[in-house]
Amino acid sequence: MHCKRPEPPAARFVLTPVAFVAAALLQPALVRAQDIPSPALKPTPMLSEQIPAAARPQLPTFVSGDRIQGRTDMETIVEGGAEMRRGDTIIRADRLEYWQPDDLARARGNVRINKQGNIFEGPLLELKVDAFTGFFNEPRYQFLRNGAYGEAERVDFIDEKRAIIRNATYTTCRRNPGPDWMPDWILRAASIHLDNEEEVGRATGAVLSFKGLPILPVPSMSFPLTDKRKSGLLPPTIGLDNVSGLELTLPYYWNIAPNRDATLYPTLMSKRGVDLAGEFRYLERDYAGTARANYMPGDSLRDRDRWGLALRHDGAFGLPALGPVGVSLNVNRVSDDNYWRDFSRTSASLTQRLLAGDGIMAWSRGPLSLTARVLKWQTLQDPASIIVPPYDRAPQLVARYANTELPGGIDAYAEADHTRFVSDRLLTQQPNARRSFSQLQISRPWQSPAAFVIPKLQLHATSYDFDAPIATGSRSANRTVPTFSIDSGLVFERDTQLFGRAFRQTLEPRAFYVYTPFRAQNHLPNYDSARNDYNFATIWTENAFGGHDRISDNNLLTLGATSRLLDPDTGAEAARFGVAQRLRFEDQRVTLPGEPTVSERLSDLLFGASVSLFPKWTVDGTVQYNPKTGRSVRSTLGGRYNPGNYRVVSAAYRLQRGLSEQIDVGWQWPLNDLWGDRDENLARGMGLGEGRWYSVGRLNFSLKDRRVVDTVVGLEYDGGCWVGRVVLERLQSSTSSSNKRILFQLEFVGFTRLGSNALQTLKENIPRYQFLREQVTTPSRFGNYD
Repeated sequence: MHCKRPEPPAARFVLTPVAFVAAALLQPALVRAQDIPSPALKPTPMLSEQIPAAARPQLPTFVSGDRIQGRTDMETIVEGGAEMRRGDTIIRADRLEYWQPDDLARARGNVRINKQGNIFEGPLLELKVDAFTGFFNEPRYQFLRNGAYGEAERVDFIDEKRAIIRNATYTTCRRNPGPDWMPDWILRAASIHLDNEEEVGRATGAVLSFKGLPILPVPSMSFPLTDKRKSGLLPPTIGLDNVSGLELTLPYYWNIAPNRDATLYPTLMSKRGVDLAGEFRYLERDYAGTARANYMPGDSLRDRDRWGLALRHDGAFGLPALGPVGVSLNVNRVSDDNYWRDFSRTSASLTQRLLAGDGIMAWSRGPLSLTARVLKWQTLQDPASIIVPPYDRAPQLVARYANTELPGGIDAYAEADHTRFVSDRLLTQQPNARRSFSQLQISRPWQSPAAFVIPKLQLHATSYDFDAPIATGSRSANRTVPTFSIDSGLVFERDTQLFGRAFRQTLEPRAFYVYTPFRAQNHLPNYDSARNDYNFATIWTENAFGGHDRISDNNLLTLGATSRLLDPDTGAEAARFGVAQRLRFEDQRVTLPGEPTVSERLSDLLFGASVSLFPKWTVDGTVQYNPKTGRSVRSTLGGRYNPGNYRVVSAAYRLQRGLSEQIDVGWQWPLNDLWGDRDENLARGMGLGEGRWYSVGRLNFSLKDRRVVDTVVGLEYDGGCWVGRVVLERLQSSTSSSNKRILFQLEFVGFTRLGSNALQTLKENIPRYQFLREQVTTPSRFGNYD
């Protein structure tokens, strides 16, 4: 029988029993003083993630061990369980020597140093503690921010932010026991320069291996230690497309300044040639913007040069007398009508058939605001589907006045708008014109928590000057239309129980009456008016049209009610139900060109609901129901099931009777659940499991056409320290054609991504998609403080 010999007590400070006795004696005083306000806590730099440089000279040094000897203010030698602490630096070793005049520490035998949560272990360390300069022989290391680790022949510490690791390895794969275990991916390099101030690593003579196979030998490469921006070549992206063929992009990122950057995207397309693209971003105190452009010389697909430009600028400048003036610029232009079809993954603003070129200047002071605008459209025509281009506004001048603090509780609003409309007469079949519009509105709201009544008077006046005669033979026209409306509602509340939960239920009936006399307008050209969408927002408005060319004649009453279930403690809405309908007393004779008079006395019924009684489920829907035909005219029904992280299924059904009927389904789900391999930590939102497959996708199916419209489906594999993705994408570009591509991506967690940008496609197409292994918080050094 062998007994372990007790070790001698360590030479370190300990808390004595006197402290416990003192605490017991003080307990009655503490009880009697419980009503005395506690002293305010003060922040201390000692507990900050980064210790200020000015505070470091005042930091005390704590030394402990089995045996300590030395001379005051000279040297200290600690043997057996030696430990030295100063601020965010901890050194442990079998033997530790510290020379105070030089601030030099030498450690031998089982040396371990913790610097701001970064761990280094090995046989021999020599270090100037405050300056953090020195070397470490044969170290093993692990970094706090991304969990990366490795081993090397030697580490040279340049200062507390920079180090050079020689003959090094680097990986984020979690260590597993076993002599034959190797990380799934590993970077081997002759040297790795780590710069924690710039948050970037640079490897020379490097080879990246995956599953034991070298896949990326590079003489020199840089990689991020965090998500901070850095200049340099980004990982290449590879894609396969039915229009462009094999695509290879070699992006270069230029971190010009903290508030400016640029990215170049040269892309080789096997079927088309080389596309030169770039993006420039800037952010200043008074302005910000983005410019993106691409140029493809000699596109083999169309046998011509192709280009696109998207520019966005928002800012303000000051004038001595007027103060700040806002400026907004949004310019989108492309080379030809087929651009939207052939460059379907360029900037979203360039993949539409109507491209805006919009410039706005705005000024406001108190209740008054002024706006000047120029808007010009580029319309990309398709012979199979001609678009009537909207009118350019060159220029548009608008003045608005809004005051809600007039005597007697009166609210006033006034607007004046002068616009010159210009377009191609061959397509619009209308003359160009100058239109002056003005509106005056006065209301007197009476509101309380239980009810509201808002009577309102409006006066609309419009004049036109045409550059050619209209149908009546006139070159000018005038129109004046008054409107009266009164909006009212009540709010009832009661406490109730549902599914074992307490709720506050409301019942909110509402009545809205509007009267606008008929003024002949159907002979006037239409420059910017369109019928409002029929929904719960527009049913409570005075005009059936948007824009200023049509003011609908109305004598109607809208009745509706809303009921809500609220959490009585937080006020959060758990459910909402609504219904509304219009009762028309006279025909609406003002219509858009080609539309008949509205004579139905009862409008379609609107039903709406949004329910989220249970945290995992959300259901909402809107139905427009025609009581005469007994059928819905338009329906939108949607639901989402989200039981935890990386588990979401959403579905939507959309119907427009006679036009379209579609089902849209999106999901992200662990496939391992299907065969019983359920990760309970993941299900409870506690983290990701390794070795798991995920299915991701979105399908849009047209029931009317009996075909799939858009498809994005893929698989993700989470290997713990790496993630693999394969995504198939098919997006409809016209009624008879679609763009298809295959995306491959291999992500080395905490290091880099290779392949196509599958993550962007998944994020844009799948509702509530979550990145696997995304680091959302910065680890604290106190979580690794030992």
